[in-house]
Amino acid sequence: MTADHDVTILLRKLSEGDSEAPEELMPLVYDELRRLAYGYMQNERTGHTLQATALVHEAYVRLVDWENVTWQNRAHFFAVAAQLMRKILVDHARTRGAEKRGGGAGRLGLDEAVSFPAARRDVDVIALDEGLQALAQLDKVQAQIVELRFFGGLTIEQTAHALDLTPAVVRREWTVAKAWLHREISRTDA
Repeated sequence: MTADHDVTILLRKLSEGDSEAPEELMPLVYDELRRLAYGYMQNERTGHTLQATALVHEAYVRLVDWENVTWQNRAHFFAVAAQLMRKILVDHARTRGAEKRGGGAGRLGLDEAVSFPAARRDVDVIALDEGLQALAQLDKVQAQIVELRFFGGLTIEQTAHALDLTPAVVRREWTVAKAWLHREISRTDA
């Protein structure tokens, strides 16, 4: 059995209410959750009060506590984990008042932010989150691609694998989503 298959089996057990599944699942998903969290934390300002490990643990607890969720597979789990981590960080930013509109935030292109992780701090995370929510209403796949590429720090190939798409589809949808979000965030800034 592959690790992917083991994760899928444990996710099904978790969906069925198996009380031992969360403990068995954690070692199989921890490294990838940690990588996602690290990617998210690259977006945050220096001295952020939330650490990647805390983000992993908070997201994991929320993921395994959900009732009435039928986990489809490993990709579904990690896509939801990425969304949840984004939500935790955005909520944290709103609570702390850390992100303020204006002052040049949001003017950095998503390509530059993905290519240069330190530059991601120049993107208004709250405006991007609001744009992603609006994009998800129009095209859920494009929103997931942006989430995994920008917040999760995944490559085109990793994103394609996570969403069970081809790299060509991810490239095309990434290009369209970036253009849409740039327009949306620019309109918000104006």
